[in-house]
Amino acid sequence: MAKKLRKGTALPTIEQVEAEKERNEYKKRYKQTLGSTVGILIVVAAIAVLISTLFIPVIQVSGTSMEPTLKNGDILVLISTKSYERGDLCCISWQNKKLLKRVIGLPGDVVSMDQEGNVYVNDEIIEEPYLPEKCLGEVDIDFPCTVPEGRLFVLGDQRSISIDSRNSAIGCVGQDQIIGHVLIKVWPLEFMKNK
Repeated sequence: MAKKLRKGTALPTIEQVEAEKERNEYKKRYKQTLGSTVGILIVVAAIAVLISTLFIPVIQVSGTSMEPTLKNGDILVLISTKSYERGDLCCISWQNKKLLKRVIGLPGDVVSMDQEGNVYVNDEIIEEPYLPEKCLGEVDIDFPCTVPEGRLFVLGDQRSISIDSRNSAIGCVGQDQIIGHVLIKVWPLEFMKNK
């Protein structure tokens, strides 16, 4: 329905009608652009969450069991992988907690420790320059320990306080418990030492 004009009101000019039409078209394009931008951002965020959850998890270090290599509050990017090497830093899931540990023994390896805290893999002592001090720590498993197929023997760098494969509650960790291998430390911005 057309609006009634008040007495004394002039009819709009063609220029005014065209300007109003352009404003309405601009509003419509703006809303469409805004809607598609928000939609794209939602899809990108969902993909980023999916990738970070499944392939490249990001975690924050909580605790001191890996000092001095990793400190409380460090933020790390992990990468999901099926192959690990001795010395790799990995994140494992244990009782709904995420634990950062170092891979010491691979499937089939025979791991042992002496009273001074020296670690032997397949009867050879391993060099561990990343340790602040050698220590046997709390052990309730029997050495030598043969690492079962599909499992890893892991230790923390702070052997006096770390709960790791030396404890029968954790033991050798299975592939299903491993969240990922530490790829890079992103915060604080410095190179990871002693890796």
